Amino acid sequence: MELKLNFEKLGGLLPAVIQDFKTSKVLMVGFLNEEALRKTLETGLMHFYSRTRNKIWLKGETSKHYLVVKEVLVDCDEDTLLFKVEPKGPVCHEGYMSCFYRKLGEKNLEIIEEKMFNPEEVYGKKA
Repeated sequence: MELKLNFEKLGGLLPAVIQDFKTSKVLMVGFLNEEALRKTLETGLMHFYSRTRNKIWLKGETSKHYLVVKEVLVDCDEDTLLFKVEPKGPVCHEGYMSCFYRKLGEKNLEIIEEKMFNPEEVYGKKA
């Protein structure tokens, strides 16, 4: 069966759902262009395309919290990828294991995870 990923639907990008290989917890969602996907498959480490910085980045390049790819699944429309990974530390740049550390209530957001590191110590102060 030939694989033809549909990069055209989102202007050259594919959404990538990132899931912990052992726990099945969803850790984050990012985007990949063809180059980020190629680098990910070549190195076994997650690379993404930053829509705000317009460049490829290696997850963990600053924090050393890399995501080691264990398996890649493709959805039925061939326009979204699910990466099962082994995280080498917390994933969220806010200091949590998952970017999905808050639950939406009726009128507020409730933090449902424990913070694992101080982002200012890893990334420096925000401008």
